[in-house]
Amino acid sequence: MSALPGTTGRRRIYLMRHGFVDYTSPAVRAARDPKVATLTERGEEEARAAGIALSEVHFDLALCSGLTRTRQTAELVLAQHPGAPALEEDGRWGELRSGSYMDFHSAEHLAAVMTFTFEQAGEQGAEFLPGGERFADALIRIREGLAALLARPNWASALVVAHEVVNRMLLADIIGAPLGASAGFEQDTGCINILDFDLVPAESGEGTVVERGVIKAVNLTPANYLKNGMNLRSLEAIFTRPAEE
Repeated sequence: MSALPGTTGRRRIYLMRHGFVDYTSPAVRAARDPKVATLTERGEEEARAAGIALSEVHFDLALCSGLTRTRQTAELVLAQHPGAPALEEDGRWGELRSGSYMDFHSAEHLAAVMTFTFEQAGEQGAEFLPGGERFADALIRIREGLAALLARPNWASALVVAHEVVNRMLLADIIGAPLGASAGFEQDTGCINILDFDLVPAESGEGTVVERGVIKAVNLTPANYLKNGMNLRSLEAIFTRPAEE
């Protein structure tokens, strides 16, 4: 199958953000590296809820960024799918590489700094924290990851588990908005976005090109669809709520 039923050349990506992690945990502080963060009990519950919500969706492909938190999330989602495809890794979907570890004074301080950083993403040369990956460079690799996925033959529906900033940037890019607009796309932990892409034959006669991308749904949270009590923005929530184990 190479297109959604009833369509010609249309493919769907269920783009998720990983479940909740505690970036202020002793393990992360000791390693001085957020890449070591793993799902908390709450994060596992979010991933299981997403898996149940997606249980009737047939996935032809399943990808994650390769970081532990996205692999854990994807595995919990796919556990609800008998005969699920093998989970693959693609680092092009990885979270932006930060500069030196920020020795924050409090969770609130960290949330404030990160919020300001994301809001400045559209500025020339803007980096993900001082010395980190430039947002413009990250967008190039994210686009490459998406193009590589869409160029693969014989699939109609794929699961991709990535990260908050990656998802924000891709959502803004699909509608042709500048990088700075990515700050307006909330991505709660464990959320699902539904993206459709129409592919048409390339003028050269070789391969296909994307005619359009359409956002069908954004920031769905199966663990709490109506977001009752979820009054904090995603950055506030991830850095100010303590782990619940």
